[in-house]
Amino acid sequence: MPERRPQRGPSHGAERREGDRHEGPLKRIGLAEVYNPSMRPTLLPGDQLVVGYGATVRPGDVVVLRHPFQHDLLIVKRAVERRPGGWWVRGDNPRVKNDSREFGAVPDDLVVARAWLRVRPPRGAQRSPGSAVRWAVSAVRPLVGPLRPRPPAGSGVPSGEPGLLSRRLRAR
Repeated sequence: MPERRPQRGPSHGAERREGDRHEGPLKRIGLAEVYNPSMRPTLLPGDQLVVGYGATVRPGDVVVLRHPFQHDLLIVKRAVERRPGGWWVRGDNPRVKNDSREFGAVPDDLVVARAWLRVRPPRGAQRSPGSAVRWAVSAVRPLVGPLRPRPPAGSGVPSGEPGLLSRRLRAR
């Protein structure tokens, strides 16, 4: 099941050419929708991501990439580290293994974009002004920042050891 289908991007329908004068900062920003639970608890199905096409990727970033075996399928994962051959990516949900544990390092040319913000749509009706305010405050979260890694579930590693969630996301 896809996590994101192509909507529009910097090369929608045509390849970019060097020296193209119609490029601007807005052509490098897009939206992606999360469909699968592989990034739980950071991202839930239905979450929208504001992404930057061609952005520099660093360890800990949430990225949109083409699946190495199905190039028409876009997936959302966390870039863990650089390895020979590309980026080692993993989902935040340890129960879902549709990541580098299954297909290895992902070449740079398959990384499409880096996610900057998560926008969570309202779930159900907001019945009071207080619940609407709580949703508004929690709906938008940055997906960049310093890392505090999380150990895999069942690894026996104490929770103070390195893992994969950003400090900002854990703190809220």
